[in-house]
Amino acid sequence: MVAQREVSAWRPRVPGVVEVFHAHFTEYAYPMHVHDAWTLLIVDAGAVRYDLDRHEHGTPHDTVSLLPPHVPHNGSPVTPSGFRKRVLYLDLSRLDETYIGPAVDTPDLVDPVLRARVGQLHTALAHPGDELEAESRLTLIGERLRGHLRPRAGEDPPRRPDRPLAHDLRELLDERLVQGVNLEEAASLVHAHPTHLVRAFSGAFGIAPHQYLMSRRVDRARRLLLDGRTPGEVAAETGFYDQSHLTRHFKRLVGVAPGRYRLSAR
Repeated sequence: MVAQREVSAWRPRVPGVVEVFHAHFTEYAYPMHVHDAWTLLIVDAGAVRYDLDRHEHGTPHDTVSLLPPHVPHNGSPVTPSGFRKRVLYLDLSRLDETYIGPAVDTPDLVDPVLRARVGQLHTALAHPGDELEAESRLTLIGERLRGHLRPRAGEDPPRRPDRPLAHDLRELLDERLVQGVNLEEAASLVHAHPTHLVRAFSGAFGIAPHQYLMSRRVDRARRLLLDGRTPGEVAAETGFYDQSHLTRHFKRLVGVAPGRYRLSAR
């Protein structure tokens, strides 16, 4: 079987939707990475297995998966025929950070009504001029998602350990997204030994600091490419050494080269 890597991506004029991404992959597997937005995922054919917060999950038919921002995950096809998926990346105006913990605990939602609404939203987003319909459908989807993630009556929201050192480094990496920071400087700024800092970050988030930084840079590169910027311009504006450096990491995390991704935009 010939490996398939087909993608289509665009930025609709709908508040809260950062990106729409459709893909068909057979042999491609995503490495561990993070996004700065919510990932709302439906699979139309095949299935995907993924790890989120060190727990394995899957996407059988009729499941809606909601992966929270800043939490590392990967993804790979379950069968040789791969998978077809449709993804919406939503910013925090649609779901705020208070829902991240519940989404980590229960990312896969078996809800036929929600699944149908997400499919209808993708149809509306594919047609310029239907933005009001898309916004209306997205509002209903957000309400249903919050209903799934809201603690039941009498339940306290799950408590998660405070990991200040790892969070300090993550904030530093976010601040230095383009210019970057070396390990010695980072350790000095957060007052920790370099080795301990790497272990604390990897232990807290399940991803190494350099993987986190590259994931965030690739996320920013995706948005700029969909705005029509060239890969060379994007590389310079997102902290990559040059275009080939961008291409290497972009292909590893997205599955296709930046130029091909840019041409896929509607």
